[in-house]
Amino acid sequence: MDGVFLTWRRRLIVVSALLVSACAGYSGSNLTPGVSTLPEVVASMGHPAMAWTNPDGSEQLAYPRGPGGTQTFMAYIGADRRLQRIEQVLDTAHFARIQPGMSQDEVLRVLGPSGSIWTQFYSRSNQLAWSWLFCNDWNVQEFFDVMFDASSGIVVSTGQHPNLMGLDGIQPYCGQ
Repeated sequence: MDGVFLTWRRRLIVVSALLVSACAGYSGSNLTPGVSTLPEVVASMGHPAMAWTNPDGSEQLAYPRGPGGTQTFMAYIGADRRLQRIEQVLDTAHFARIQPGMSQDEVLRVLGPSGSIWTQFYSRSNQLAWSWLFCNDWNVQEFFDVMFDASSGIVVSTGQHPNLMGLDGIQPYCGQ
């Protein structure tokens, strides 16, 4: 009986350690700006969904989290291949940076990719909508929407609307 208990206990410890390490890599909280290198960022957070290389050799990596995740982390890597900072970009401060006249690539650089299930084309108005699910200041889920002219790929407008996909059409709280 003791042997079975010890085996299960060891398994529980291993699973717990894996879960803790997975959480640490989720947001990059285990990484240190100025110290952690690009390979360490990728080892911790995984391969980015999108990446950009700047003319000075620095890089920006986008990490959207979860299939319906409410967080996207941007990791900024210096030309020296060391982590400069990590930002959670799905918030009102970053949304305010999205302005009419911006290109799709400029929006992606600020917010990262939107969820593919939240991308829609409206043929009558020739507009393309990208949406990001996020947690608002009241800890409930909303969508931030960016409308593009489908021909030019230029931002026409932005807006927000509640996520009414919770039980009985009620906005889900974050963390549900």
